[in-house]
Amino acid sequence: MNNIPIILASASPRRAELLGRIIKDFKVVPSGFDESRLDSTDPVMFAEKASYEKAKDVAALNFDTLVIGADTIVVLGGEIFGKPQDLVHAKKMLLKLSGKTHEVITALTLFRQGMSLTEHAVTEVTFKTLSEKDIDHYLRDNKVLDKAGSYAIQEIGDMFIKSIKGDHDNVVGLPVKLLREMLRSFQ
Repeated sequence: MNNIPIILASASPRRAELLGRIIKDFKVVPSGFDESRLDSTDPVMFAEKASYEKAKDVAALNFDTLVIGADTIVVLGGEIFGKPQDLVHAKKMLLKLSGKTHEVITALTLFRQGMSLTEHAVTEVTFKTLSEKDIDHYLRDNKVLDKAGSYAIQEIGDMFIKSIKGDHDNVVGLPVKLLREMLRSFQ
């Protein structure tokens, strides 16, 4: 991007790995924005506002830098599943998702010099019917408290997933194809 410094406003190693596919030189500066302060019940508006606020938070101290903010949520029947509060909450989320199709929404915001662009991607994920034993085993062996919907697709693979309709990278947390399009239009 024409030698403009780039910052990923996220602590997610998965996002950094995906961003590294298309941008070789960037810094990671996690945002301090607390998304629990958002009160939107519309899933797309929630994700877009969270990504915007995260990018804006980091951009405030990095004016000449292009900041990329992202927020991923899981949505089932209009209910937003963010990060679980604890393992009991995580198990409840996974039981609700069991045997059902849900949406994964990732919103991206590009922010530089007070200008911003926000877009989002949606992917449908269908879970197999899960046993409590499968869920307990997954929760015991994986860190889930930092993952929307209490799962990471790269960890559960076909153990939980029946089908995916849409962008796999979106479910991981960074829709690379959408980001490329946004970067082209933001120059």
